[in-house]
Amino acid sequence: MVSRKLAAAAAAAVLLAQAAPADAACTRLGFSVNDYGKDGPTKDAKALLDKYVAQWTAERGIKKYTIGKKTVSCELFLDFVVFDEHTCRAEATVCWPGSAPAKKN
Repeated sequence: MVSRKLAAAAAAAVLLAQAAPADAACTRLGFSVNDYGKDGPTKDAKALLDKYVAQWTAERGIKKYTIGKKTVSCELFLDFVVFDEHTCRAEATVCWPGSAPAKKN
């Protein structure tokens, strides 16, 4: 009977530890691209966001980070009869353990 109570207490402790928020900092980063069509700037904005996140975190000495789901919004920039041009912005939330470090020089 005692071992069941201990097992239940241990399971409860594990569940509480998993539910507790980790010490982490997050920010929302984005990258915009202006180009002809809509598919090209959408794909380019996502790819360049990845590069920007890598640069941004490296400048701050952040080695481990996670990138949340990327969202892309596009606006028509120029509308001609035979072609159009869009400005697309990809954004994602970036999180890392610890506090927000300052940019290194």
